[in-house]
Amino acid sequence: MTREWDVKQWREELVAACRFGEEARARVLVRQPGPRKARALLESMLESEEGLVRQAAVLGLAELGGAASARRLEQQLVREEARGDRDGDSVAEAITRALGELEETSARASLVRRLERLASGKPDLGDVNTIARALWHKRHPELLPVVRRSLETLALSEMSSLGGLLVLLEKSPGELQSWASDSAVSVEHKTEVLTVLEEEVPEPLVPAVLAFISTAHALLGDAVDREASYYCERLFILLLRHRDRLFLLLPQESRAELREVARRRVEAFALHNGSLRAAVLLQYVGQTEDANLLLAHRPEEPVLAKVFDDAIAALRSGPVRGP
Repeated sequence: MTREWDVKQWREELVAACRFGEEARARVLVRQPGPRKARALLESMLESEEGLVRQAAVLGLAELGGAASARRLEQQLVREEARGDRDGDSVAEAITRALGELEETSARASLVRRLERLASGKPDLGDVNTIARALWHKRHPELLPVVRRSLETLALSEMSSLGGLLVLLEKSPGELQSWASDSAVSVEHKTEVLTVLEEEVPEPLVPAVLAFISTAHALLGDAVDREASYYCERLFILLLRHRDRLFLLLPQESRAELREVARRRVEAFALHNGSLRAAVLLQYVGQTEDANLLLAHRPEEPVLAKVFDDAIAALRSGPVRGP
């Protein structure tokens, strides 16, 4: 990778891998020139006017890791915030997520400073949610004061992952399980917690996930209600994102509750996208006869129908029980 055309090809392939979400391919490419050469190339890419090129550089620096990457990414984050354009916002989001994944403790401090800058203005809700989820990867008791203070300053009128992060930081696993089961707690507040848990479900919090499943079952009669519907959708996202692990841990009672909720959503949202994740979920918690339900409510649109067809085939060959 010493000749100019080799460097150009490497860069173009890395950007293309990032554009099409081929993260495994991108990680392989990052390692090809060797750590020192790769870092120099990636840092030069951060100077590009093209947002996709800068995003590729962010992914690459996160893959290289280390304190040097953490420092450079924070510097770039401030620069992206100052741009004030759509590309800058997209790159800032990518950097925030990357800082959440870096192992360096300094990354947590960078995220805290990012949160404090957001709280001092009128941020987009998406930015607040992204920083909250990144901070969940860096959870530590020292985050409590700044998260509380930021929530008070922002005074958000909409659901946010920051509110969910505060609950998760404040409560022990046992307290969270009781909180998730408490019918006096609003569905919206519980949904905030689910959006954060999508990022990571630590082992001690698995019993709380079972309580969230029971809450979805208790909402069965309100399955088409806006708040209840969104709650179920976020729960499904969480479970499917961690399917290889969580479905193996579900007791029979939780499986039965999920099956009922999924069936209800397929019936209630037959003509909408709201039934898609329910169809996929039935592959893991359903019974063979649920294939008939999916067939009866199969969408006509080919792309959506393919999701149902795959679920029907899986159920007829026997519900998935493991990864």
